[in-house]
Amino acid sequence: MTQAIDLRAGMTFVKDGKLIKVLESNHHKPGKGNTLMQLKLYDVRSGSTVQTTYRPTEKIELAELITKPAQYLYTQDDTAIFMDLETYEQYEIPTASLESERKYLLENMKVAIEFYGTEVIGVTLPSTVNLKVVETQPSLKGGSVTNGGKPATMETGLVVNVPDFVQAGETIVVSTRLGTTRSVHRLPKHRCGGAFFCPF
Repeated sequence: MTQAIDLRAGMTFVKDGKLIKVLESNHHKPGKGNTLMQLKLYDVRSGSTVQTTYRPTEKIELAELITKPAQYLYTQDDTAIFMDLETYEQYEIPTASLESERKYLLENMKVAIEFYGTEVIGVTLPSTVNLKVVETQPSLKGGSVTNGGKPATMETGLVVNVPDFVQAGETIVVSTRLGTTRSVHRLPKHRCGGAFFCPF
């Protein structure tokens, strides 16, 4: 069991016999009222998505999941295709249940498939991914890591804030947990697999 305040995007819990995946989780304080958890939830079995609020101290029963190594192959229409790296069996996962993960997925990326019993319910991403910058403002002369930064669009469509000197075509390391590169600093290329930036 856990409390609603500890729920994060990607977590899965059981409520009233339903298997629910958290797509978004935010704290909200309505005026003089008590803080609430604003949640965007996905019903794994029905495919429906709802916006709701929970009290921070509300008890939540987390689902007991197991994972298997897999590889992301491609997305067709509204379905993402993955392959079990041990059995080579392919699994289909609705993209609606991968709302946050899709922004980091590249073809042939290694992930972990999540199972609840025999049900395939989602994937676990690596902690960081190397993504190429496809669009951003021109570099500023004298720009540094400590400057305010600028938005940049990655090859997956993800938009993150990057240092002012980053240019389109460069590769950066993005945290899949934080969804940002704000906590980055310049390191020698051999320290981060040829990418220009790595998270602290």
